[in-house]
Amino acid sequence: MAEQAVMDIAVELGERAACTQVGYSRASFRRHHMLVTPPSMPIEAAATLGSAVQPSRQQGRYDARLRDRQQQREQRVRRPSSLALRPKERQAVLDAIHQPRFVDRSVPYIYATLLDEGAYHCSMSTMYRVLHSVGEVGERRDQATRPAHVKPELCATAPRQVFAWDITKLHGPQKWTYYYLYVVIDIYSRYVTGWMVADRESSELAKLLLSETIKKERIAPGTLTVHADRGSSMKSKPVAFMLADLGVTKSHSRPHVSDDNPHIESLFKTTKYQPEFPATFANIVEAREFCRVFFRWYNTQHRHSAIALLTPSDVHHERATQRLEQRQRIMDAAYQAHPERFVRGKPNVPQIPNASYINRPKEPTNGDAVSSPEKEPSIAA
Repeated sequence: MAEQAVMDIAVELGERAACTQVGYSRASFRRHHMLVTPPSMPIEAAATLGSAVQPSRQQGRYDARLRDRQQQREQRVRRPSSLALRPKERQAVLDAIHQPRFVDRSVPYIYATLLDEGAYHCSMSTMYRVLHSVGEVGERRDQATRPAHVKPELCATAPRQVFAWDITKLHGPQKWTYYYLYVVIDIYSRYVTGWMVADRESSELAKLLLSETIKKERIAPGTLTVHADRGSSMKSKPVAFMLADLGVTKSHSRPHVSDDNPHIESLFKTTKYQPEFPATFANIVEAREFCRVFFRWYNTQHRHSAIALLTPSDVHHERATQRLEQRQRIMDAAYQAHPERFVRGKPNVPQIPNASYINRPKEPTNGDAVSSPEKEPSIAA
């Protein structure tokens, strides 16, 4: 048989060459023989699993010969190439490279200089290999070490616990002309607590907006965390000192991480994807008027999918329970009138999540201690 012929000569020629010489499909050979016994399973263990995977005597001898061949290949010592440099030649290369005049020079420079002087030892690639063999290839300049930034993990279980803020650009009437939209949002209620449109990005303007927003929301010291990215205004000293004076904890995204401030980025997308959002604003007055109308609609009329299709104003001003109870009564009445239309039983309206997170912590595994929900802090930084 063709299969037996392949098995007889595969040990000497290799499986691919044997199949080619016999004219037998390699895929068929591997399906019928190589896959009978799993590669990681000893033949003795396969015999205990039943006839479905029990190898034949010929297959066992074939597998044993393959294992012996593999062991021989692994134990084989690779002979040096006949073209390689002799030990004396390698030492001559190192002596030439180690000359004091080449102490701060690169391999290409050394190679070209020696070649111009009429001395050829080896190619540049061989020079690199010789240097690598003695551990002299590497970055010679001091490399900056970047600290491992801790991932911010914030949790808000009620309004006025965690604010997020950011700045985005609005296109002006001419190219390279922008207006800057500052926005502060409550990550639990998704309520826009403060906004401002200015003609520049400034830490002083950011300080003014945040201080007025905190004052308007009547935030008690030690109860609020303000999260932002690592922009110049966000990391500025005026903003940091102001937050410290008000007893507000500040948090920042990690460097070069785009999704550490998702709530404010989602708000910006909602803003700029509105049908009424213009490609450019004629002046700053028009930009402010658009934002005034939009944020009033967003807070009081927009049905947000992250808060059970309630408006941010309802959640922020603690009217959510009343709205949800009203919805549930309407659904109960509909169920009582036509229960056959609800194939899954009595309907329940969507509820607001218990918490809103920035980088939600991973769920504890079986080996980790599980803390009681009542003992978890409102804000985990």
